[in-house]
Amino acid sequence: MQLEELYQTIILEHYKEPHNFGEIKNPDIEERGYNESCGDDVKVFVKLINENKIDSINFIGKGCAISQASTSMLTDVLKGKSIEEAIDFIENFKSMMKGEKDFISENDFEELSAMKGVLQFPVRVKCATLAWNTLKNGLIKYQNKQ
Repeated sequence: MQLEELYQTIILEHYKEPHNFGEIKNPDIEERGYNESCGDDVKVFVKLINENKIDSINFIGKGCAISQASTSMLTDVLKGKSIEEAIDFIENFKSMMKGEKDFISENDFEELSAMKGVLQFPVRVKCATLAWNTLKNGLIKYQNKQ
């Protein structure tokens, strides 16, 4: 199996069976993102521990395989991180998606390397980063209320 096929497999697996799909009752953070150019729609729910650490993160939404798989991966890698760690992680991922940084294929970024192929299709970067931008907006709003 070539690396490209492996990446496609990871994306399809997350799309067909998304992790952490569903609403969270009484979330600390609830934020919706919508991509007008293609119709991708996502709502992210976060429950925090001690007002700073992500205890659980879920989503609902519809859209292309890239947006939904990326959102599923986001929920896996950001659980357990503090708000500050999550924002830093989001910024690193977005920099990789813009081609500003090389993809890291270790630790939390290993599975996210599947998104590297999206760089060949710049118009699809918005799909891959929709949930990440949405969550960052929600985290910042939450911080500003505290």
